[in-house]
Amino acid sequence: MESTGFAHWLVVLVETFAVLFVLLLVLFVVVVLATWVVDRNQTGNAVLRNFPIIGHFRYWFLHLGEFFRQYLYSSDREEMPFNRAQRTWVYRAAKDVDNTSAFGSSRDLRAEGVPFFVNAAFPDLGTDHLAPVPVTIGPYAREPYSHAAFFNISAMSFGALSAPAVRALSRGAAKAGIWMDTGEGGLAPYHLEGGCDIIFEIGTAKYGVRTPEGKLDDAKLLAICAHKQVKMVSIKLGQGAKPGMGGLLPGAKVTAEIAAIRGIPVGEDSQSPNRHLDIGNVSQLMDSIGHIRELTGKPVGFKAVLGGVEWIGELCDEVHKRGIASAPDFIIVDGSEGGTGAAPQTLMEGVGLPLHEALPALLDMLIVKGLRERIKVVCSGKCITAYDVAWALSIGADFVNSARGFMLALGCIQSLQCNRNTCPTGITTQNPKLQRGLVVTDKSERVFHYAKNVMKEVGIIAQLRCQRIASAQPRTLPRGRRRRAVDSAGEIVSVSAGNGAGCRRMTTCARQKPRSRSSPPNPRQCVPAAA
Repeated sequence: MESTGFAHWLVVLVETFAVLFVLLLVLFVVVVLATWVVDRNQTGNAVLRNFPIIGHFRYWFLHLGEFFRQYLYSSDREEMPFNRAQRTWVYRAAKDVDNTSAFGSSRDLRAEGVPFFVNAAFPDLGTDHLAPVPVTIGPYAREPYSHAAFFNISAMSFGALSAPAVRALSRGAAKAGIWMDTGEGGLAPYHLEGGCDIIFEIGTAKYGVRTPEGKLDDAKLLAICAHKQVKMVSIKLGQGAKPGMGGLLPGAKVTAEIAAIRGIPVGEDSQSPNRHLDIGNVSQLMDSIGHIRELTGKPVGFKAVLGGVEWIGELCDEVHKRGIASAPDFIIVDGSEGGTGAAPQTLMEGVGLPLHEALPALLDMLIVKGLRERIKVVCSGKCITAYDVAWALSIGADFVNSARGFMLALGCIQSLQCNRNTCPTGITTQNPKLQRGLVVTDKSERVFHYAKNVMKEVGIIAQLRCQRIASAQPRTLPRGRRRRAVDSAGEIVSVSAGNGAGCRRMTTCARQKPRSRSSPPNPRQCVPAAA
């Protein structure tokens, strides 16, 4: 008896699925056999040649291991570049929720090089934290820049970052009263959208202000600096993870909009030169600084990764020859541990000084040459928590920049996909489907809260060290205090001199006699320990 109605269609559906299952099974067997034959006969991979089919699981597990280690296997203090404890602190600060911990610190406080901030026995009564006061940059420029916030957004280009990410950073920065560095990718409308202060960076390819030959186009630079939000100009000599190597923007990220802003072809890899075509020595650097400052009226400085400070000494000598007004208005020192983009592992891990060595060496050289007050110092390189920022300020930095800290505030999960255009949080991708996950109105609030909470907690550290000191504020207070460090034997030892204002910094050579203030620093003799 033939089935009718629902029963008939049910039989047809089952038969159809059965046929599809058999076809898929046959197809699977064919694919497996073909893969086995290819693996067995190829000569490029020994594992696949000896273990056809099964060898492919190795790559799958290697890929998944990156994520399993992050969430299941690593302890709170093990991961790199940022461990879970650091990321959690940033996430909670960005969400403006309670950021306290219970039952003691999970950090090894007896490890070599761990710095401690000395609290006053009887801190001043009043507010629970100290607020920063404005610092003026570029007193000899036609438009000097006074800025109070000591924690700001470091250089990240539109193109490397998505449009929603730049928009959220711009809006959050404006609300927090902090500046935003454009990075070398030029000035995009999204940078201006939020109304924050802008530091315009001129990279080695001079994106956004370049002639067809790659030279500086004065007219384009003047047009950019005509925006009231653009407060300073930074000449990028090098960046954290790849000193001595120009940036690379993969062709997959070079959309028509990005190409128009940068002045490059659509869809092609964009490789910056390893240095400026017109800057090959200290004298030419000084010429460029002077030209741009005279042209724009803005304070002008440069960003570099230090391999040593001898050339900084030469620059200071050149300043004294030309006059104090010729000095760069600021120096951004980037530690070799910095860098949000892709870089060769060799450069990332083995070239340039880390910030904990570069910052004290730079400050010492400026002090020796008598230019510390004239040249403001900005630092960047893995300073994402209030503890890190307070360390940099206590060493003597005037401002601290952070890139990855603000990426984490935007929702970065450290999936290490920044260079692949596959960022799952929409921050470092030009894929519209992935960008959809980043809601600007929500993330801009997190940027604001993160900046606010970092500066507040640094202010708490400063207040706890305050004892009847006039005009105390986070930048100046730590410089007159002492710290001590733990040596390799676990003993607390004295530390060597830091800067001329009396700041103390921990070093691995803490038992050595402090060097004379008149002699230049020697990194080989006294290397600051990583914290």
